[in-house]
This record gives sequence, C-alpha cells and structure tokens, in this order.
Amino acid sequence: MTSLRNNPARSSEDLALDAAREAILAVGWSRTTLTDIARRAGLSRMTLYRRWPEMNALLADLMTREWEGLVALPTGPNPRTALVEGVVETVGALRANELFTRIVELDPQMLLPYLLERTGRSQDRVLALTAAAIVAGQAAGEIRPGDPETLARAILLTAHGFTLSVHTVTTSAIGQADLDRELAALLNGYLTP
Repeated sequence: MTSLRNNPARSSEDLALDAAREAILAVGWSRTTLTDIARRAGLSRMTLYRRWPEMNALLADLMTREWEGLVALPTGPNPRTALVEGVVETVGALRANELFTRIVELDPQMLLPYLLERTGRSQDRVLALTAAAIVAGQAAGEIRPGDPETLARAILLTAHGFTLSVHTVTTSAIGQADLDRELAALLNGYLTP
C-alpha cells in the first residue's frame, strides 16, 4: 500500500479521495469503510465525516474527479470531427480506467443511479462541453441544425452503451477497436448536416 500521509502539498480532500480510490481498487466499494479510508489517508474519521456525511457523497466526489480527468475536450479545425474523436477517445479512456473497471466488476450497482435515475456532475459537465462543441460546429456549418442540448443528450446516451456494454458484443472477430470505429461512424452520420 502506498502511503499518502505526511504530504503537505496535498489537501485533506485529495488525501481522502486518493485513499478511497486505493481502497476501491483493493477491495471494492461495498467492502470499503470510512475507517479504512481515514486510516489510508492518515486523517481522522471526524475530518472525513465533516466533509462527507455519508459514503455515497465521497464516492460521488471521487467519480467526478476521476471521470472529468478522462474527458477529451474537442478541438481541431473541423468541429464535427473533433467532437466525434473526443467522444470516442473519452469512451475508450473510461473503459480502460482501472477505477471504472473495478467498480463495474465489483460494484456495478453504484453506477445505476447515473444510468437510470439522474445525471451526475460529471455527466452534466460532459453535456455542457458537448452542447458547446455542437453550437460551435453548427456555427461553422459542420454540425446539423437542432437543439444542442438534445443532440448532446443523444450522444451521451449512445456513449453509455459503448462504454458499459461493448464487452458484451465483442467476439473473436469483432473487437473494441472495430466497434469504436462504428461509434465514430454513427456519431459522424448523426451530426453531419
């Protein structure tokens, strides 16, 4: 186990989130306790309780920090191409992320609220970035007309499937890279004016 203690450059919030990440990778979320996180972070439980009154709030902050670091911001001369490449890159980065993979393997129920009930902060930020990219693409004539918010939400729904379910449809002849190319073709066709 890597020691997170005695690092004055790290805030107690960062130490706690790092410790929660470490604990999830080691034993999964459902077997992680606030006491374990406090011990790993070198912090008191009361310090954690003051910041996160319950474990799900801590998990939400950890997921927000982790996922936002993976979002590929669309840039490039062609706004549509940049957006499509950014979505495909982000989907691939999420599938390859060790924390995301561990949650899907051991505690997939932790993701259900963000798939069935409401969007989370990370999803809201992705929607805002996507809608802004769509507005820029529409202004450049590279993305079809339509409400940018609606188009962004349709892209997010599509990305959910390619992120969470792609392993269920891969075969020995059709891999994730093949399906990522199809995702790019799907999004490009959807967005083309």
